[in-house]
Amino acid sequence: MRRSVLRTKAAQAIIPNPQRCLHQSLQTICPDVGTLAGTEQSATQRKPHMPFRFETGFALFAKRQPRPFPPPFLSPPSVSYSDPLSTHHRSRDRRPLVNGSLIRGHTNGDDAIYASDIFIGANDGVGAWSTRPCGHAGLWSRLVLHFWALEVEQDAQRMGQDENYVPNPVDYLQRAYEKTIQATSEPNAWQGTTTATGAQLFYKKTDSTPSSVTTPLLYVTNLGDSQVLVLRPQKSEVIYKTKEQWHWFDCPRQLGTNSPDTPLQNAVVDQVKIQEDDVVLAMSDGVIDNLWEHEIVDNVVTSIRHWEMGQGGESTGDRQGGGGGGMSYVADRLVHAAKVIATDPFAESPFMEHAVEEGLAMEGGKLDDISVVAALCKRNPG
Repeated sequence: MRRSVLRTKAAQAIIPNPQRCLHQSLQTICPDVGTLAGTEQSATQRKPHMPFRFETGFALFAKRQPRPFPPPFLSPPSVSYSDPLSTHHRSRDRRPLVNGSLIRGHTNGDDAIYASDIFIGANDGVGAWSTRPCGHAGLWSRLVLHFWALEVEQDAQRMGQDENYVPNPVDYLQRAYEKTIQATSEPNAWQGTTTATGAQLFYKKTDSTPSSVTTPLLYVTNLGDSQVLVLRPQKSEVIYKTKEQWHWFDCPRQLGTNSPDTPLQNAVVDQVKIQEDDVVLAMSDGVIDNLWEHEIVDNVVTSIRHWEMGQGGESTGDRQGGGGGGMSYVADRLVHAAKVIATDPFAESPFMEHAVEEGLAMEGGKLDDISVVAALCKRNPG
């Protein structure tokens, strides 16, 4: 694997409705740290009834502006007769460098996140591809996650038809990877790589009788060094977290151009028993490289307490345990905490500690793209 696949990336969100066409699904989020409300599905698109659901929120920080999307994924229309009919030339603008460049507050970049009531994900595009004429890490991270979410949502329709239905996350990710290769190959030939991490909410029955008890079960899939972390806020306890997969320091396993990694060979899937009111976080390494685990837990627990006391803004629902919109507040505060360290050249950070262990001169936080999806497990009525 070439060193060019090492990462620098920024933040992009995918709206939680994979049934829309691709250019609508890859919607830009402008605020420096912000959230986007979910989109309700029509009655004909609703999934079979699940015993449990996610209440989600997310927040993002981008360290620099990304390259524009290339056609056919996004091609802004000409605005006058004097403009060329094609705007393909805009996709060849070079991304500004970090050193010596202004980091704007309203930018987006190479990360991709997804949030729905049964699936959350965070992909981490390897931004070094921005130096290549046909490199586009942001496109790869978005396409892989777009197709991945689509596979999850479509296959979930089988729940109402097959009593023995069991999710197969690796197959979903493998098909998403193959579709991305096809979408970015000739005549497009757009290069890039991305890590992938996601959590699908399912359930487990104690027996097959009508009175059987169902408990929430999480299928967590990981390839690379983004992270899914499950915590129990009532006890300030970490229930589960994924383990980073690296080729060497700062070079994670990744899907895409020049990478030997594939979902079938390298993705790791874990089944995690969770409880109602547990919080599931899908995070890019912009969080875990700047905050230690105990800082993440303390931040989330404190945010939930503030939300319950009414300090997190307006709400129209029950705030207990972070419900009623509290996950957006949780994600915002976590991104803010990671950003404070990332932009401090004198702060101590996990990334600095790991770099020193590798014999590298490093001080301060790691300026990086920061993406968080926070999901609260709740029981559905009925």
